[in-house]
Amino acid sequence: MQTKEEIYQELEQILTEDFEIDAEAIKLDANLYQDLDLDSIDAVDLVVKLRELTGKKISPDAFKAVRTVSDVVEEVYKLVHE
Repeated sequence: MQTKEEIYQELEQILTEDFEIDAEAIKLDANLYQDLDLDSIDAVDLVVKLRELTGKKISPDAFKAVRTVSDVVEEVYKLVHE
């Protein structure tokens, strides 16, 4: 998982399989909370899934500002390229 596109594809798979979100709703500009109906518990679960995927510890502070699918892709990309 090196490119942003690969990260997006992995994220889309997690959101559709683990959170039962319709793949049609998952777009880069989709808001996690308003458009995809995630709540704070879902956000924690998502961080856990991303940690398993990347093998890196994700700081809760890094994810406080995350609002869209694109934001998640950017944060994960930064993590895997540190």
